[in-house]
Amino acid sequence: MYVPMTRTLLDLSKLEPLDGTNYKRWSQKLLIYFEQLDVDYVLFQTPPETPAEASVLAITPADSCTVATTKLDDKAKKKFNRDNKTVRGHLLNHMNNSLFDLFVNYRSAKDIWTTLETRYGGEDAGRKKYVVGKWLQFQMVDEKPIMDQIHEYENLVADVLSEGMKMCEILQANVLLEKFPPT
Repeated sequence: MYVPMTRTLLDLSKLEPLDGTNYKRWSQKLLIYFEQLDVDYVLFQTPPETPAEASVLAITPADSCTVATTKLDDKAKKKFNRDNKTVRGHLLNHMNNSLFDLFVNYRSAKDIWTTLETRYGGEDAGRKKYVVGKWLQFQMVDEKPIMDQIHEYENLVADVLSEGMKMCEILQANVLLEKFPPT
């Protein structure tokens, strides 16, 4: 697969493996990467059908159109299969071991993507409870740099907001002040 050098690709080496709790961020980063490679279509389209008649025995002027169509269909199927392998490999390589073991036997990237979306991407009250719990339990400590902890707090707030819950900035600031250690 040829990727022009002028295009900057997302660095997936820093992508946290999917563990089930980070699905939204994980899926968006991978989708951006697949869009850059122009292979994202395999996540949403069904594979091209194999023509019923793979080869034409006698080529006549009337059959020449059929031969050309068969060659195009074969080329499209080969491209789809190659792109499916690429996407499937990235999906599996960016999962934790337990999810990898669960999905390794899936041959279709679309099937993996759809199953993950169904399992982790839908509206989930449990996910909202988990995100709010992480935000409420956050506590600043003296041992870590303060800016790192503030960024961690901001990420927790962003997770709460991304779940569709509303929170005013005054509340965010006041809760942050309460998170400072007593010293």
